[in-house]
Amino acid sequence: DLLSISYPSLIEALPSAARAPVLDAVSALQYRLADYIANILKGEETAAALTGFIDRRVDELLARRLNDAVSVEALDKLLGFVEERFRGLVTEAQFEGKIGDFVGARIDEVAHSQATLAEVFTPETVALIKERVDREVPPIVYHLAEIATSQGTRTQLGGLIKREVDDYYAQLSFFKKIFISRERIHTEVDDMVNKTLPRRVEEFLHGEAFEQRAEEFLNTTIDNVLARPINELVGQLAPDKLEMVKDQVTGRILMLARGPDLQTMISAYATDALARLRPHSLRALLQYISPDSAPRLKSFLAKSLLGVIAREETARAINAILHAQIERLLSAPIGRLSDHVSESAVSRAAAALTEGITTAAREHLPAAISEFDVGGIVRRKVSDYPLEKLEELVLSVAQQHLKKIELFGAIIGLMIGLLQAAYILAGAPGH
Repeated sequence: DLLSISYPSLIEALPSAARAPVLDAVSALQYRLADYIANILKGEETAAALTGFIDRRVDELLARRLNDAVSVEALDKLLGFVEERFRGLVTEAQFEGKIGDFVGARIDEVAHSQATLAEVFTPETVALIKERVDREVPPIVYHLAEIATSQGTRTQLGGLIKREVDDYYAQLSFFKKIFISRERIHTEVDDMVNKTLPRRVEEFLHGEAFEQRAEEFLNTTIDNVLARPINELVGQLAPDKLEMVKDQVTGRILMLARGPDLQTMISAYATDALARLRPHSLRALLQYISPDSAPRLKSFLAKSLLGVIAREETARAINAILHAQIERLLSAPIGRLSDHVSESAVSRAAAALTEGITTAAREHLPAAISEFDVGGIVRRKVSDYPLEKLEELVLSVAQQHLKKIELFGAIIGLMIGLLQAAYILAGAPGH
């Protein structure tokens, strides 16, 4: 029966006289809860509790390894996203335009700069350039020696000398020509060009003096070039040539960025970086980025959450939720309990309740009865009862019951007398 009754809402179930006080009490409780919640959210205990909670949770998170915090599938997806994003970035038309603008701006800036190349390059870079150039001196000397001592060079040099000899010989007088033989001079020229000159050239070019002079000359040339302003060096180029240089530099950069080699290198680098990061904990990774990353992260989270919690909007939102839930609780119809509780649950509850009561009665009732002295209680009650009252009670009870006994005795006596008379009358004729 209790389960089949349809109950109204909590407010409607209350007596009409009690509804207003109950609603006033609920409203007062809501206001007190609102003030309490606002004070709690802004209190120092809340700040300390929230800070401690964030510290514990962040420490637990940072103690985990990257492999445990992020699954392998997620890392693979991250790697694929990076590769796909890079390919999409370098193939965009905007990327090409930005590279062209950047290269053009940098070249124009350099072209109009009053600085020298020595100011652009560091001393270490200048020393490296000179060292690389000086390394090329021996190969250059060897190549020059080959050129100077080659058959073609010797032939050309011999021809020039012989032509000079012929011109000089033609100007001599007849008397001098008798003592000077042109053929002998030609023979000596051939001997000098083919034998003496190559040996002398090789000795000179391969000597330390020539190598030192060559290095000094190259270093001086480099210093002179580096000492000139950049705008003078670039100013010697025609405007169309400068634009061509910009286009070529932009094209080379785009070719490098869009080429498979760079994409493969970036993919390999990202894969290797993730493989090296996976065994490390999140705390170690943050400390590698910045030693104070963990404290800064904790401080940032604590300040952010405290700022959100301490705002008036947060307290109003919590109070609005609480008010809505209370209104819903008070106005929601209760309905029939059978709609909320199944018959099987009621049967199980009834069986469990019956079993519990029976078990409790079996366990505790005998002891309670044994401890309950009925006779003693009656005797104490009778002994403590006043004699006058007890006498009146006994007489009233006895008088009432004696009348019934007398009436009952009269009826029984009448019945016995009638039975005896009938018996006597029945036995008289036979006698």
